[in-house]
Amino acid sequence: MKNQVLVPTHPERIHPLLGHHVAGLGAERGDWQDAIRRVIHNLVNIRDEDGRFLLRLEDGRVIDTKSWHGFEWTQGVGLYGLWKVWETTGDEQAWSIMTDWFKERFAEGSPSRNINTVAPFLTLAHLFERTANPAYRPYLDTWAEWLMKGLPRTSENGFQHIVYNSVNPQQLWDDTLMMSVMPLAKIGKVLNRPQYVEEAKRQFLVHTKYLSDPQTGLWFHGWSFEGRHHFARARWARGNSWVTIAIPEFIELLDLPETDGLRLFLVETLRAQVDALIPLQTENGLWRTLLDDATSYEEAAATAGFAYGILKGVRLGLLPAPYEEPGRRAALAVRKLINEAGELTQVSFGTPVFNTLQEYKDIPLTSMPFGQAMALLALLEFNYRFI
Repeated sequence: MKNQVLVPTHPERIHPLLGHHVAGLGAERGDWQDAIRRVIHNLVNIRDEDGRFLLRLEDGRVIDTKSWHGFEWTQGVGLYGLWKVWETTGDEQAWSIMTDWFKERFAEGSPSRNINTVAPFLTLAHLFERTANPAYRPYLDTWAEWLMKGLPRTSENGFQHIVYNSVNPQQLWDDTLMMSVMPLAKIGKVLNRPQYVEEAKRQFLVHTKYLSDPQTGLWFHGWSFEGRHHFARARWARGNSWVTIAIPEFIELLDLPETDGLRLFLVETLRAQVDALIPLQTENGLWRTLLDDATSYEEAAATAGFAYGILKGVRLGLLPAPYEEPGRRAALAVRKLINEAGELTQVSFGTPVFNTLQEYKDIPLTSMPFGQAMALLALLEFNYRFI
């Protein structure tokens, strides 16, 4: 066994049915596992050294969306990346980081409620399902009830994308599906509240109705019922990647049967989006921050999200097998952008809905917890190829 060759030296000489399953991947298992460890280390050690990325509110609060100790969507997505690490590997460090984060944040007191501060509760719901820790239940109950009864709604009862510094009247954003709708669905499952699950299903339908672009299959970043427009009509990469992540996650979370009408609708929506994404992938495997604008910069977090959603979609049978190749190329591109410190580089900062395309292109690049988490998702899903 010591001399067993796992990766053939010349895989092109071997019949495909006889070749090793990692031949041609262009990746080494040990390297990817090391990258996962380094990405986690970087995730929990990110700092806003000069305060450049702090959000300063009129009431005097200062919101840290960059450092690990904040309570926002950025850390919420970071927690979900760690949850996936634990779920896939049983890594005890990932478990400790998650549970310590919630213990420390709850000791500080809950933040104000908005679409983005709900994001951490997706992971908390998973932790509650595993531990039945009674201290978690009141948080899940209170925040989910706020989504159902306290969150402002748009026309047609969509979740209005209220954030720390703006109530965004009558606005739908594609970010909402990941930040609030997924948590609501999971809380509904673990607390046995089917009304939450049904509301989550409806939000997927409402957001698809107004944000999916029928001309291309891509998604617009935002929609306003006031004036009925898509702002800059931005087909923004990271917003699209939330959709690519959320659809397979939602289908799996709810265990929707293959003949279920909503599942069929979501699979077709995902397929249309990925069909539009593939021709827009650059030669090096990345996507641009404005997907269909060649003058916008390439962005790594969105690419990681696309890699995860596409590869998982193929693994779950939601997407055809040939779609794995662009997903593999994207994952390899993400791996190349992880530096020795474990930082996923080429990540754009938090991005509101803008009225001009240029504003998207002007968003600065910086390491962020969500970028680290999206890298983890891509690395972990690619890691299935080594199993």
